[in-house]
Amino acid sequence: MPNLPATRTRGREAPARPLLTLGINASFHDSAAALMRDGEVIAAAEEERFTRVKHGKRPLPFTAWELPYHAIDYCLKEGGVTLADIAHVAYSFDPQRFLGDRAPEGRFTLPLQPSDFDAGPWENPWDPLFAAYVLSAPRLLTDAVPHHLRRRFAGVKHANAPYRWHFVPHHLCHQASAFLAAPFSRCAVMTLDGRGEQASTCYGVYRDNRYEPLGEVQIPHSLGLLYERVTTYLGFLHSSDEYKVMAMAALGTPKYAHVLREHLVVEADGQYRNLPLDLVKHFGPARVPGSEMSEVYLDLAASLQDVLEETVLQLAVWLRERTGEDRLAMAGGVALNCVMNARLRDAGIFRRVWVQPAAGDAGTALGAALWIDARERLGSVGTTADVGNGAELAPRRWEMDHAYLGPAFADEEIEALLQWSKLRYRRVEDVATETATLLAQDKIVGWFQGRMEFGPRALGARSLLASPVNPKMQARLNELKDREDFRPVAPAVNREDLADWFEPAQANEGESPFMLFVYDVKPGRSERIPSALHTDHTARVQTVDAATNPVFHDLLKAVGERTGVPILVNTSFNVRGEPIVGTPKAAIEAFFSTPLDALVIGSFILEK
Repeated sequence: MPNLPATRTRGREAPARPLLTLGINASFHDSAAALMRDGEVIAAAEEERFTRVKHGKRPLPFTAWELPYHAIDYCLKEGGVTLADIAHVAYSFDPQRFLGDRAPEGRFTLPLQPSDFDAGPWENPWDPLFAAYVLSAPRLLTDAVPHHLRRRFAGVKHANAPYRWHFVPHHLCHQASAFLAAPFSRCAVMTLDGRGEQASTCYGVYRDNRYEPLGEVQIPHSLGLLYERVTTYLGFLHSSDEYKVMAMAALGTPKYAHVLREHLVVEADGQYRNLPLDLVKHFGPARVPGSEMSEVYLDLAASLQDVLEETVLQLAVWLRERTGEDRLAMAGGVALNCVMNARLRDAGIFRRVWVQPAAGDAGTALGAALWIDARERLGSVGTTADVGNGAELAPRRWEMDHAYLGPAFADEEIEALLQWSKLRYRRVEDVATETATLLAQDKIVGWFQGRMEFGPRALGARSLLASPVNPKMQARLNELKDREDFRPVAPAVNREDLADWFEPAQANEGESPFMLFVYDVKPGRSERIPSALHTDHTARVQTVDAATNPVFHDLLKAVGERTGVPILVNTSFNVRGEPIVGTPKAAIEAFFSTPLDALVIGSFILEK
């Protein structure tokens, strides 16, 4: 722990207590935790990486009780603290906003079988239970901890908790995760999501340590919920598989865009409305999961993507005119749509667009911590989650130039596991050089290095890597991961090599570190990297910086020296339906249960 400023207490010097803020997301899905110390982010991780349950849990009202205990435990461990050391806990949902006036006496009636009753004043008959679970989160943090994790939670009870608890509005957390992480001192802010307490879309402006909200769109009007509905209709799992629909869109023609436009009406001041839409009436029976992907389904996906992009461009034009800012920070699950992001980037509405890498609900744990930390360091009086017409914030001490905020594992720990498992391995001095040799031989490598990524993208810490030169490599990777044939894989390239292969290389100051924008391949380059491209010859590029991931940077350089192509296809180290591997044990299990050729884990290489 760094040296801390001293405060004078009764005539003698005493060390000041560090301002430790724990952020939690648990109300819907993508449960996560984040820890800050005095304005600096110490750690952030999703619960799924520890429990091996995809998204942590399903976004159902009766799962809201379950907090990300494993992710919290990791954050406390990384900070070298226990729950008793925490000064503030920020939870990324405000139950009072959700309740409104539906429980005027602080109580409501929940039937034994809610699904057998009308919802009444609620959207869902289970919503009263959801609200009760969220309101009980402070007690659940101390009283429902799994037995094997209790050491770092020990000694804290709800009645005498040493920290202050904050319920922070969901979309304010999304907003904060963008503007308090982006490399901007001032910017417009837009979050696009499925839903929060009441809002689905929010706008704001951040200028010199002050945030001002500029309006919101309230549910049921929601771009995210519209995308979810179509995702379900197409036979996929909503709140999980929307990225598959985005990939499908490139294979279809937007011939139904006019139908969707009639049911998505953009109005003034950033508002829009979703009108009732009967998908079966317009497009026939919903696709049965696992069945053939017919042309009508591909064309619907293309139409949805086209209308989404058009709508977001209209909203962005309004926001640009309303704020006068030429930089935009974005978050919310819809902001993970890299095709939409690229169209917005290339439209020239904003000079630069930055998207939070954990743009989905996991990022609200980080946003909640960022917001409360910035308010508390300023010494704000009153409710720190209250925004009103604007809020003053403490000067920033942190910028998100990478997403490597999860756990790392020392060589000693990895080797002990390899020996205990009686596995054959070799230790190498130069991981990048040795791995580049394997990749140049057209082998697929599991890559487990350094701290784990925060967010849904594998960015060269928990990745599957391969050379893009072989045109059959994409099919090999999709078979290995047991996923749909139409799914693309993404290229990673060192930042200094971007302009040689992709365009527009100058966009966003030549940076795409979080794999959240697509690029066109430069003329004459496509045939060199066929497995890194989508069917429309675009690619979802990750730029790698030597300062933030030196080992991965060295690997790309070494691969280029051997193959003449300094690019690797990079996809997440997992198989369909499972989270990205988070531990050496999970990596080894994935290695031996798939046709991977090699596993590079720390300083060790395993081959089959």
